[in-house]
Amino acid sequence: MNELLMPAGSIEKMKYAFSYGADAVYLGLVDFSLRALRKGELIDETNLKTAVEIANKLNKKVYCTLNIFAYDKDIDKLYQTLEVIKDAKPHALIISDFGIYRVIKNNIPDIDIHISTQTNILNSEAVKFWRDMGATRAILARELSYSQIAKIRKEVPDIELEMFIHGAQCMAYSGRCLLSDYMTDGDRKANQGNCAQACRWSYKLLEETRPNEYYEIVQDDKGSHIMSTKDLCLVRHIKRLCDLGIDSFKVEGRTKSLYYVSAVAKTYRQVIDGKMTTDVAFEELKKVGNRGYCEGFFGGNHDSSCYSYDISKGLAGADFLGIVQKTIDENTFELLIKNKILLNDEIEIITPKYSTLARVIKIFHNKKGEVDVANTNDVINITFNCDSDDWKKEADFALVRTKGMKEF
Repeated sequence: MNELLMPAGSIEKMKYAFSYGADAVYLGLVDFSLRALRKGELIDETNLKTAVEIANKLNKKVYCTLNIFAYDKDIDKLYQTLEVIKDAKPHALIISDFGIYRVIKNNIPDIDIHISTQTNILNSEAVKFWRDMGATRAILARELSYSQIAKIRKEVPDIELEMFIHGAQCMAYSGRCLLSDYMTDGDRKANQGNCAQACRWSYKLLEETRPNEYYEIVQDDKGSHIMSTKDLCLVRHIKRLCDLGIDSFKVEGRTKSLYYVSAVAKTYRQVIDGKMTTDVAFEELKKVGNRGYCEGFFGGNHDSSCYSYDISKGLAGADFLGIVQKTIDENTFELLIKNKILLNDEIEIITPKYSTLARVIKIFHNKKGEVDVANTNDVINITFNCDSDDWKKEADFALVRTKGMKEF
């Protein structure tokens, strides 16, 4: 089985990831994760067990990330958290630091350990090393080409291999970056889960004898985002990777929206299951936030085309408009509005298995009555005229987005 592994930045995102086709999710305790989220229903010591229990009921899996580069204070905190991890029983722990690895092996010896991409696993001998150390899975470095991955799989058939197939890429080697630490005077340490993404900033050149004169740093005429990488997208190679025997396909994005997680999971699920062509899938993936797509090192020719010189923020071909909260009647639904919706707008409704175009024919505000606009963060009743009613079978996880594809 080729596992689809999605990010879960919160309990809510985890539920949507599972509903839209993920076999497993990875989530991080806030003190030990490389994505230290500080809003939403965070995964912490109080609800890790709940997350695992939800997954178990769905016959899904939860992998807990402990992949920071740890200082002694972090190890002290880990010792205080061991009982929480033991009690929650996640299906595996994702680890990069040797100290954390030793603590886990000595105290929770029976739990599966997945070796993080932060350890930059680039060769067969490294995979054998971690296999011999007792790891059950190696997460390969993103700096590998297809032929290098194939060699590793052939040389080491007796350990699970996981690889990233989609999402934002770090400009540093296997994420080992001090740029954020330096630019924030140590307040935002990248390998402590608090990266400021300084590589996405726009830079100017200052000549020291001209202190008030700033110059754009340009790559030809494309702008000054000289370190901002495009996003990875390997959807066109899924069949080859399935045939190769990659055990788990991983999508980056614990800080991404619920819509991103859902739409990406649905697309890759359908490709893996042979229900969507890769060309159609690629167009679908343009509808979620991205900085432009590339194939990274996969083809063996990583070059300047893998960098986004003109933008640093992801742009989506479709706007996320809302989350269906509950059914009011046959055609009316309560929505949490994420972006403005207007009366008579043509929109698209997606669910884990279905998709339909629809028109907004009525907007009802509980205090204002019928209105012409549903505004961001409002909870509104909206009546749709839909091309198909199949989506209503999965209304509990329905999402609304703009129709068609915006061009940039």
